[in-house]
Amino acid sequence: MDKTLVRRSAELPETRVDRALKSLTKSANHGVLWFSVASVLAMRKGKPRRAALRGVVAIGFASFSANLIGKQLFPRRRPAAELLPTYRRLTKRPTSSSFPSGHSASAVAFTTALTMESPVLGAAVLPLAAAVAYSRVHTGVHWPTDVAAGAAIGVAAGLATRRWWPPGADEPASAHPQSALPAIENGEGVLVLVNPGSGIDGNDPTEEIQSYWPKATVVYPEGDSLIEHLHKTIDEAEVPPKALGVAGGDGTVAAVSAVAAERHLPLVLVPAGTLNHFARDVGIDGIQSVADALAIGNGARVDLSHVDVDEHPPRWFLNTASLGGYPDMVRLREKLTRRWGKWPAGAIALVRVLAKSAPLHLTINNERHLVWMVFVGNGSYRPKGFAPTTRFELDTGLMDVRYIRADVPFSRLRFVFGAVLGALHRSKTYRHLEVSELDVKVYGKPIRIATDGEVGPLGTRFRFTAQPAALTVYR
Repeated sequence: MDKTLVRRSAELPETRVDRALKSLTKSANHGVLWFSVASVLAMRKGKPRRAALRGVVAIGFASFSANLIGKQLFPRRRPAAELLPTYRRLTKRPTSSSFPSGHSASAVAFTTALTMESPVLGAAVLPLAAAVAYSRVHTGVHWPTDVAAGAAIGVAAGLATRRWWPPGADEPASAHPQSALPAIENGEGVLVLVNPGSGIDGNDPTEEIQSYWPKATVVYPEGDSLIEHLHKTIDEAEVPPKALGVAGGDGTVAAVSAVAAERHLPLVLVPAGTLNHFARDVGIDGIQSVADALAIGNGARVDLSHVDVDEHPPRWFLNTASLGGYPDMVRLREKLTRRWGKWPAGAIALVRVLAKSAPLHLTINNERHLVWMVFVGNGSYRPKGFAPTTRFELDTGLMDVRYIRADVPFSRLRFVFGAVLGALHRSKTYRHLEVSELDVKVYGKPIRIATDGEVGPLGTRFRFTAQPAALTVYR
């Protein structure tokens, strides 16, 4: 069957398509074509960027499966060059096993991953992927069954990314209903705190905020305590604000949200951080959608959580809190950021902390444990395991608690293998609870807590509490 199909392809008349397919198949060598497409998509926030990242991960899985496993297990000769006319043949023919087609695996994996995030993007790329797959037969370097096997591997690789990274939901997380909020024109009565250093590029969003809300009052962080500064600003205002606004990263948003919750003021959230986890989960994708909600008084109430550390004031968190290696990683990352940049510094810090981390002796709700780290999420996160990425509910009144046990044999090795294979939720080292209150007592030296990516104070007693419907947000 393979020979018959190759001969039929070879009998097609010579056209300009022959040269185009030769150029196309060369452009897909080592995934260069797909990485170029991903780079273009990554320039746009939202679905295109998520699709590009998922596509690159899928290519990695597909390439590994096809080239490093499939070709080693199934050695097969490539079609004889004489089966095709000279003008079809590649100048440099590959010498590795013909089965399966790595080009087809990468093409289909990338397309499958894009389709999972955006069917429109997947449909747009599908003809290009199909052309790359066929070009391997057209140029005589693969049999049709090689291409079919590569395509199957590509589909499997694209779908496999869901194990570690569930596709993002288009709808915002569920929230408590809100009957009405003040409809505010031109930002009159809104006090907005702007952190000009937030985000990847550190762009100051003040000008954009003032263009939407010319009557809003804009202030900036001062002193060591942002919360105290904001309380003082509100107390000294001639007219009490109708709403509190914030433009910054999740750490800044958490601080302003704490003040908004305590003062019973609605929050006007402008995404201006690097990742904007809370804004994404609430359903805010930019200042325009916030301006629309503010003008008509639309909003919702969401849960918050806070932690009491020894005798320190409560620390509110919107997304996550953690004990163990993560706070140490954040502190080390901050030291290395100026020299290496944020993302490389984060990777270096993670490797160092994992190599030197020691287990924690503690009690969790009065039960004694030996653990590597503890994660606490505001609301329920998915997937199960120690890589939570998506939050669909902000109205359960519960916290998502996960910890890794250190009192089982080879616990660190099991942890690594479970995380890599996406099967950590089935490992004996992993524990998961959903609770409204959590009491953690540490034995030995005090340790630090991290909340929403910010390192907090040292302590030995950490009392976490979920606060249902504590915050009202325009959305």
